[in-house]
Amino acid sequence: MAGLVAAASAAGAAQETSKKFIMHSAPKPVARIQFEDSKGQSRSLADFRGKIVLLNIWATWCVPCRKEMPALDHLQKTLGGDDFEVVPLSIDRGGMDGVRKFYAEVGILKLGMYRDNSGSATRELGAVGIPTTLLIDREGREIGRLIGPAEWDSPEMIEFIRCVIAGHRAAPFSAEATQAVTPTCRG
Repeated sequence: MAGLVAAASAAGAAQETSKKFIMHSAPKPVARIQFEDSKGQSRSLADFRGKIVLLNIWATWCVPCRKEMPALDHLQKTLGGDDFEVVPLSIDRGGMDGVRKFYAEVGILKLGMYRDNSGSATRELGAVGIPTTLLIDREGREIGRLIGPAEWDSPEMIEFIRCVIAGHRAAPFSAEATQAVTPTCRG
């Protein structure tokens, strides 16, 4: 009985997440931000052109961020490749060592490590809190945004991301930014 209640609760949470994911009626430009990778190399979103990118702005001190990182890792393991990449952008000020330590503690294996060394990404990307996640198209434009944590490896979210990767539109779309109530493919 307890397992059934937990499963129902998880399914409800995934559906609530999809209601919070705001899809834009038209792609929006994304600020040109610079960040560093795990080797200290300068990177930008332009390095991911040609892929659908799920840019997650997070920090090791953010409890909801810490909680969703294993789901992001699983999403990367499930869908990551030539067409899709999760880009977790840490805003930690303590350097990459804190990110490495956190990844080791929770067993993050598939996600890359990226850190905003300038401290300006949240402002430039218009993130009002963390975690904030931007869905970016193959041309580097924002097509959707979610503020707050999510169950990124839920079946509904995986199907939603698969639809975006396949080039389909998530339902529903209108003349203004709308909320995707049930992420489904439309041809």
